[in-house]
Amino acid sequence: MKTTIQTIQCKKNQEKITAITAYDSLFASLFDTQVDIILIGDSLNMSFGGKKDTLSITLEEMIYHTKAVCRGAKKSFIITDMPFGTYATPKTAVKNALKIYQKTNADAIKIEGGQQRCKTISSIVQEGIAVVAHIGLMPQFVRSEGGYKIKGKNDTEAKILLEDAMILQEAGACMIVLEGIRSDVAACISKNLHIPTIGIGSGLQCDGQILVWSDLFGFFQQFKPKFVRQYLNGAELIQEALQKYIFDIKSSQFPSMEESY
Repeated sequence: MKTTIQTIQCKKNQEKITAITAYDSLFASLFDTQVDIILIGDSLNMSFGGKKDTLSITLEEMIYHTKAVCRGAKKSFIITDMPFGTYATPKTAVKNALKIYQKTNADAIKIEGGQQRCKTISSIVQEGIAVVAHIGLMPQFVRSEGGYKIKGKNDTEAKILLEDAMILQEAGACMIVLEGIRSDVAACISKNLHIPTIGIGSGLQCDGQILVWSDLFGFFQQFKPKFVRQYLNGAELIQEALQKYIFDIKSSQFPSMEESY
């Protein structure tokens, strides 16, 4: 059965929500029967495209990868990131959100920003498109903020984050991603909202958790963020298998007669 926004929202205070990123049909199909949510994150610009941040990815690239994920995932709730610059104004945001909905089978779009996105979210929702909000550490703001910085470190920041979350909920957001927020502040936000929160680096009390798949499975080797738990040493396993493959070719052990026509 297809996971819907109602399915996700009913899990709040009942069952933890599971989410992971995916960028292609193959991995989406592997994750599909296991997780509630698959996010086509603009993180693909870094983990898939090798760029230093998320800012240069285009709407067309996001649509391409969303189509691929939707071909592989039939059950999970699919969320697509709106790239940097594609929702600068409510009118632009609606136009681009409609394009994503028309060209893909995504269930929702996600945009970064606090209460300044209130009108934008409301305008998109009025067009029949589900919107996931994203507050706290926002990767699309990395240049303007001078790096990746934890949020909610003082009472003023904590108050603003709670206000942001409440206003975005009122504007029509169906859930909110809380990234890089001090855990007690994220817990307070989650407690005060009636929509689910999905945490990344924001502590245990969020209604669900998400990680980038290449972090989760140990394929990204440059560094490991504090909030990441690696469940597999994927890079090492791939490299070991590749060496065996190379050895078998060079030693004429592959292909065998059974593997030949």
